[in-house]
Amino acid sequence: MAPTRILYVEDNAANLALVRKVLEHGGRYEVVGAATGEDGLSTIRDHAPALVLLDLDLPGMDGFAVARALRADPSLAAIPIIAISASVMKHEREAALAAGCSRFVEKPFDISELRALVDQIVGGHAT
Repeated sequence: MAPTRILYVEDNAANLALVRKVLEHGGRYEVVGAATGEDGLSTIRDHAPALVLLDLDLPGMDGFAVARALRADPSLAAIPIIAISASVMKHEREAALAAGCSRFVEKPFDISELRALVDQIVGGHAT
């Protein structure tokens, strides 16, 4: 069975590498990266991932705009989005949820909690 594709829109290569290592361990997931909001939207349209992990502080088009664009596109609106951000400000969390993110995870995140959340949203079980 092919691994489930997850897109992580993140401009920090170290954060992308960590999430890729954490989620690809066990072979259930394939993590594809995009460094900008624009690249993320293009990748989502081309490859329709099962889940989008979305940094909110991106160069150019920020994560809020990416989430709103996904929710506005009927062919992409059902893809779940988890916002991942270093900002712990209440208004940013509320804005992410209002933009269409289903969950908000604070950086630094707990690896096992992130893996469990991804398993829950994608519909799998922890391996």
